Amino acid sequence: MRRKIVIPTALLVAILVAGGGLAVAHKVPFGGSASPPAATPAVPVVAGMVSSHDVPIYLRGLGTVIAYNTVLVRSQIQGQLTRIAFTEGQPVRAGDLLAEIDPRPYQAQLDQVTATRERDQAQLKNAEANLARYAQLADKGWATPQLIDTQTAQVAQLQSAIKADEALIEAAKVQLGYTQLTSPIGGVTGIRQVDIGNIIHPTDPNGLVFVAQIEPISLIFTLPETDLPKIQQQMAKGPLSVLAYSQDDTIKLDEGKLTLLDNQILQTTGTVRLKAEFSNKTHRLWPGELINVWLLLDTRHDGLTVPASAVQQGQQGAFTYVIKPDNTVQTRPITVSQVSGGQALVDSGVAANEQVVTDGQYKLQEGTRVTTLHGKAAVEAAAQSAEQTPIP
Repeated sequence: MRRKIVIPTALLVAILVAGGGLAVAHKVPFGGSASPPAATPAVPVVAGMVSSHDVPIYLRGLGTVIAYNTVLVRSQIQGQLTRIAFTEGQPVRAGDLLAEIDPRPYQAQLDQVTATRERDQAQLKNAEANLARYAQLADKGWATPQLIDTQTAQVAQLQSAIKADEALIEAAKVQLGYTQLTSPIGGVTGIRQVDIGNIIHPTDPNGLVFVAQIEPISLIFTLPETDLPKIQQQMAKGPLSVLAYSQDDTIKLDEGKLTLLDNQILQTTGTVRLKAEFSNKTHRLWPGELINVWLLLDTRHDGLTVPASAVQQGQQGAFTYVIKPDNTVQTRPITVSQVSGGQALVDSGVAANEQVVTDGQYKLQEGTRVTTLHGKAAVEAAAQSAEQTPIP
């Protein structure tokens, strides 16, 4: 009975072994070897070049535009406003008529003092004639010295009265001139503060109108006090250029010159104030406007720049992915001195004409094989990456 059980078991083992061998022979041909695993596909990326060219070095700050000169036009006399000769917001020149006060009371004063002078002149003429007659009589002994002295004194008195009359006439003319309010400077008028028919006074706090000179125009801005030594060093070489940009840095408003470095540092903010002057021919700068200021400190010759999107931040600082000739990427630490106009100025870490990854970095690590996208594919990849990037 034992023999009958053992023999079938041995046959079963032999059959299983033979079947396994046939399966292996079917999967791997006799004399062959197993195929290697499939290669990892290359990661598509967008690349940019490391460029070498002259790069301007800017210090950036925030500034406020102020009028070159500002005047509040006030009346120097009291009277009824009878005429407005300007339009709000109108450019005016120095001496242009802005408004007129009723001149009749002041004309009457002038006429009065003029008449007084004419009366005194007539009296002087008569007194001088009498003095001449008394002198002739005195030569013949018919007039006393006292009479001559009295008449001489009267002539001198009338002469002084005429001088006083002339002074009063000049004062009256000045008062009459104040009835015409003119612009003391060239500029642009603001909002009118007094309407026709109202009585205007020298003590009115709002005056008649503000006139602001905007051509040229000034700009006050601040920079950190740590930039002061560099600014002083460059100012010693000559005037520095200042660029005025809109708040989103997309529109260049004007270009001017640095005219003043303030004589003290603001201790509360740790900043120093600077003043620039712009020609403002196009009137794109307006008093009170808040703008971004770029102070051109220097120009670096043969500076290395990469697209700003190529700069990544890691635990060790800034780095970028450099594409090597074998189409693999290398993580390269870099030192960035400034980012301007979508370009980053790199002090160290890359060389001219090297390729760096500008989009698609989130899939990369050291040694990853990449393929570079061009044209429309690069644009679409960049747009897709922008959509997937979370907004901070």
